[in-house]
Amino acid sequence: MHFTYIIQSLKDHSFYIGYTSNLQQRLDKHNKANKGYTASKKPWRIVYFESFESKTEALKREKFIKAQKSRAFIEMLIREFNNNPHQNDTRLE
Repeated sequence: MHFTYIIQSLKDHSFYIGYTSNLQQRLDKHNKANKGYTASKKPWRIVYFESFESKTEALKREKFIKAQKSRAFIEMLIREFNNNPHQNDTRLE
């Protein structure tokens, strides 16, 4: 299983969009980073994710979300994710 995810900084509320095959492990890596974009904005929490059968599908979705270049679009995805009672029960903090 592969995932496209959005994490939000608890420091400045910025977003980071990525993909991974292990959500918890990737979140831990972001929160333990000592360099790079996510290091200066930790701690992070997962606010959105989608699951895919293939890495290709997850990457395609990541690129699509990034191409929107819109905070409003990202916030709409997060609202829909949080309001969907049939969404995957895996919630990570």
